[in-house]
Amino acid sequence: MNSWISLAAATAAAVSLTGCAGTQTQDANPNDPWEGFNRGVFAFNDTLDHYALKPVAEGYDYVTPEPVQTGVGNFFNNLGEVSNTLNSVLQWKWTNAGISTSRFVINTVLGLGGVLDPAGRMGLERHDEDFGQTLATWGVGQGPFVMLPLLGPSTVRDTAGFPVDWYSDPVAYVKDDTTRWGVRAVHLVNTRAALLEQEKLMQGDRYSFIRDTYLQRRQFLIDDGKPGKDPFASGDFGDINDDDFAQ
Repeated sequence: MNSWISLAAATAAAVSLTGCAGTQTQDANPNDPWEGFNRGVFAFNDTLDHYALKPVAEGYDYVTPEPVQTGVGNFFNNLGEVSNTLNSVLQWKWTNAGISTSRFVINTVLGLGGVLDPAGRMGLERHDEDFGQTLATWGVGQGPFVMLPLLGPSTVRDTAGFPVDWYSDPVAYVKDDTTRWGVRAVHLVNTRAALLEQEKLMQGDRYSFIRDTYLQRRQFLIDDGKPGKDPFASGDFGDINDDDFAQ
């Protein structure tokens, strides 16, 4: 599920870049030596999405007012501050840890459990951190790109971080199985609904677009928005700033 959330942010940014992904993502990417296998998994995921997840997301988007969708997104972002705080500490990012903790407390108390985002209006910006980024900070190599069944785009390093991300999510500690999986389903559908308009702007090969935007987004997060190594094999997608990834 974290991959879908990362993809949502990546797609929002990538479609706004000059030239988009229409021609440049057609080239082979050295970060994807398992492309044949990955494309097979992508075809499976895409078929499942087309016939199951996307129709549900479209129905949800049709009947759910935008302010409610925003509130749902805010709620899950607020829960995510627990993981943001943990990984900020593990990366020795003490300022970010303080901001994430403050956001969680303020939005939980003053934001109706996180449905509203008063902390954001106070100037406390969200800093997305996960254990994949923590491993990168510790010097663990990215490894090849991998398309995971159901979960979507990832890398070997990010996949290794999934268990920690899973158990640092407060939802994992909801005892009732029906409630826990129901909450996760709402999160997934709300995230997928946020992609409906953005995916219309995709150009060229969908697999390459998703792979490259995911890798670019991950590098952006690892570099904390600072200029760093270009994860693309070729081409230049232009300068990126924080506004490109505004959610």
